[in-house]
Order: sequence, then structure tokens, then C-alpha cells
Amino acid sequence: MSRICLVMDFKVEPGTKARFLETIREHAVQTLASEEGCLRFEVCDPLEGGGRVFLYEMYVGEAAPETHKASLILARTRERYADVIESRDIHVCKIL
Repeated sequence: MSRICLVMDFKVEPGTKARFLETIREHAVQTLASEEGCLRFEVCDPLEGGGRVFLYEMYVGEAAPETHKASLILARTRERYADVIESRDIHVCKIL
């Protein structure tokens, strides 16, 4: 079965990074615990600092990311961080 990864690049409002990191780490733990198709969920804080945070998520099968996208966990998390996000880029990749 294929593996799909999501690579996400968030830019957060100045002074909100700690709050965002707490929220997104909680989200990663919940996702890994509750979504069978999620194999990895890494929260990455770039060494060069700034207001960026990267996520690396790996799923089994092409349906698993769609299941995650429709999850109540994700909807609640997005509500919690909506006011701190400046921008978000999502890249969906097939692992070869």
C-alpha cells in the first residue's frame, strides 16, 4: 500500500509561537493515538528560529490523509490556532 506524507509550513504571528507549538504538539499526540492510518507526526521547530513551524505527517494509503482532514480532532485544533496563523503551505507527497 502506498504511503503519503504531508509537509506543512506554518508562519505564526509574532509572539504566538509557544502557544502554537503547545497546541500542535497536543494535536500530533491525539492524531497518532486515534488515527490508525497515521504512522508519523513530527512537529519541527527550525533552528534558524523565526515564526515558522514545520509538520511532517506520514499516512498509509491515500484515504488516510482525507480521513485526517475530516476529523473532529483537526477541526478543533484549527479553531484553537486560527488567530495565530499568518500563513500555511501544505505539500502532499507520495513516498517512493
